[in-house]
Amino acid sequence: MHVIATAGHVDHGKSTLVRALTGMEPDRWEEERRRGLTLDLGFVWTSLPGAGRIAFVDVPGHERLVGNMLAGVGPVPAVLVAVAADQGWQPQSEEHLAVLDALRVRHGVLAVTRADLADPGPVRDDALARIAETSLGKVEAVPVSAVTGAGLEELRAALVRLAAALPEPDRAADVRLWVDRSFTVRGRGTVVTGTLAAGTIRTGDRLALASGGGRAVVRVRGLQSLKEDRDEVGAVSRVAVNVHGAGADALRRGDALLTPGRWIATDLLDVRLHGDPAADLPRHLVLHAGSAAVPATVRPLGEDTARLALERPLPLRVGDTALLRDPGRHRIPAGITVLDVRPPRLERRGAGRARARELETVAGTPDGTSDGRAQVRRRGLVRRTELWAMGVRPPYEPVAGDWLADPDHWAGLRRALVRAVEEHAARHPMDPGLPAEAARRALGLPERALVRALVDAEPRPSLEHRDGRVYGSAARPQLPPRVRRAVDAVRTELRAAPFRAPEAHRLAELGLDPNAIAAAAAAGELLRIGDGIVLLPGADDRAAALLARLEQPFTTSEARRALDTTRRVVIPLLEHLDTRGLTARLDNTRRRCERPFGRAAGAPDG
Repeated sequence: MHVIATAGHVDHGKSTLVRALTGMEPDRWEEERRRGLTLDLGFVWTSLPGAGRIAFVDVPGHERLVGNMLAGVGPVPAVLVAVAADQGWQPQSEEHLAVLDALRVRHGVLAVTRADLADPGPVRDDALARIAETSLGKVEAVPVSAVTGAGLEELRAALVRLAAALPEPDRAADVRLWVDRSFTVRGRGTVVTGTLAAGTIRTGDRLALASGGGRAVVRVRGLQSLKEDRDEVGAVSRVAVNVHGAGADALRRGDALLTPGRWIATDLLDVRLHGDPAADLPRHLVLHAGSAAVPATVRPLGEDTARLALERPLPLRVGDTALLRDPGRHRIPAGITVLDVRPPRLERRGAGRARARELETVAGTPDGTSDGRAQVRRRGLVRRTELWAMGVRPPYEPVAGDWLADPDHWAGLRRALVRAVEEHAARHPMDPGLPAEAARRALGLPERALVRALVDAEPRPSLEHRDGRVYGSAARPQLPPRVRRAVDAVRTELRAAPFRAPEAHRLAELGLDPNAIAAAAAAGELLRIGDGIVLLPGADDRAAALLARLEQPFTTSEARRALDTTRRVVIPLLEHLDTRGLTARLDNTRRRCERPFGRAAGAPDG
């Protein structure tokens, strides 16, 4: 399907024309038909050989109804512009063209209507010249009379060529269906309609309400497209969605149905202007985006950039186009391209000018890699999902989980981590390992996994992560003579019985408290496998090699006998081997070795 909106001055025959093309009545209200005046959006369609189905969004042309016109044309990719041969270019012709230009609409056809009442040539030439100065550029023009039927076949052919030139929509994209109608069907509940510009909606889908900040979610109970029941509708299409759930009955024009968790609702955005210079804009305007119209306060930044503070949040992304309207003066002072939906606060003197310089290099395109780098650079760390929700393509692979990091910021964090570890080791020579949680807090990181990633990312490793702590590679504690003597005594005992760890009373007798044990482990003199349980370094590898000789799988009791130790030692030792991946627990009693060991019975290190 292709969706085309109409545009043009009131009483220039837009509705009459689409009625002649489709055989359907676009004016839905009795008052519209009685007065011969379109007051709200109308929706009709037809099938054309070579183009398939074409749906028309018929918009009102009266100056007081431009808000309704904008709700219909906002999400639509192409336009049928109507200018009457007997009246020529008129004020609403100009305002509608300004709307199309502000929205950067690039595909259209000009219909010179009422060609049976006057020579269409002069009006055609004048309209084409005006249109050529806008985003539409050169368009095809067709003189037509809906009364006599002259030119209708030529117009249908032109519409087929227009449809062929439209870009292929992204049916896998996140859904954002701007609501242009909402009503209640007895026995079915709330139904909303709109133009689906990208993505696919299926029955059973859950969609978030923009008005609920993305938190309220409704279920799609049914779908129709052009009055036909569907299980699935893909872009570009006119679609009616029957929704059910909390908040569904509050849906109104200007709201939107969204793919949950994939959009950011923002009431503050930085934009590039297409139109009047920023300094000439009134402070208060109305932002029209999709079918929404929201009052906005304008703060100029640079010559063609500004910050908009919206009265209510909208689901917008980088690269979105919209327009600013001055309803009091019936003017479109500027179209906008969204550059940032999470802009920084401007609190210091000169911050606005500095921000304007930043925005000079921002392309404002969804796939702009440079924009992605700039977004990550300003934030230092940002989740990949947040970038996608902002409409920015992630420029890097994550450093940990879903987190992306600016390379310079990441390098600075690595240096800061090294300093923090060194400072901790200097203050605590007996326990030089900096707890990972303390490292996270010191660096202001949002997750502890980023600490581990910083350690692993070092180009020339000077840090190591073990036992939930970060150690400097040179951070071997200097054991005091008293602790050295105690550790030597333990090592001597363990050489005689490698898996009979000293009892707690023996460690206390030697003066090895938890701090001293931690220092000995950090120095590589002892292997700590649990609270108060120490073995010689390398004892875990030797244990795994001995257990590999057993018939697999083996029980805890069989492991205890093979290692000649006690249950007090074997249980934490087996858990330690599980953590290292040397063994795997199968159930409450049995384990198996995960890889073979060539060295079965060598003495532990030391």
